[in-house]
Amino acid sequence: MIVVVPVDPPRDGLVLSSLVDQTPLTDAEAVSLYEAAVADVLWAVAGSGGDLLLNYRDAETLPEAHADGDPEAEVRALALDALGGDAEVRFERQVGSSRSARVGNTVTHLLEQEGAQSVGVLEPTVPLVNRTEIDGAAMSLRRHEVVLGPADEGRVYFAGFSDPIDFADAYATPALSTLSRRASESGLGVGFAPTLPTVATPAGLRATVAGLEARRAAERPGAEATVALVDELGLTVGDDGSLERE
Repeated sequence: MIVVVPVDPPRDGLVLSSLVDQTPLTDAEAVSLYEAAVADVLWAVAGSGGDLLLNYRDAETLPEAHADGDPEAEVRALALDALGGDAEVRFERQVGSSRSARVGNTVTHLLEQEGAQSVGVLEPTVPLVNRTEIDGAAMSLRRHEVVLGPADEGRVYFAGFSDPIDFADAYATPALSTLSRRASESGLGVGFAPTLPTVATPAGLRATVAGLEARRAAERPGAEATVALVDELGLTVGDDGSLERE
């Protein structure tokens, strides 16, 4: 399976911007959280049986306010800093006017033009993912043409395909049911990976922090970059379920 990780350049106001308005995080801290999550996701893919393809956004697909500079260089630096400067990483730019179009163009090209057996699109904001979920999804794609990994609030953290679907508005909210419906309309079988939260929403961030605390209590290491940042920022989930800073 080719594992596509779509990554934005880590810039203030571009990545995890909703967290700044709804959590105690500042713009700079949201960027640091994004960078840590990306690092953990890339490590999980590198340790799996999948082939990593980092799909970056460039000036043509970024919002006008962020279309300056060299976004490719920023994404390359982020990836190579996480994996090591000698790591062999395939980089491809995203093409399309919307999220659905960009994912669809990438998946369809890999399946139909490059002859990939399966393609999985893994969000860069799910630090709790590990090689088990990735390899399990690859196995599931041998039985189902589409495999979805549910996340918080009807999102997906993973969408795998061995056959393309109609990707027009396929990531319309809620993406989980929209993608599943599109697959069924195409006569394709749908399987599901374990549910994991992403740090892209306040609810997902709270669930991620709680998950990290649970894994630490159970002495199950992982998500080292995100763990280190959460500890540095003093993030915890309070008795009322809200995100707090110690």
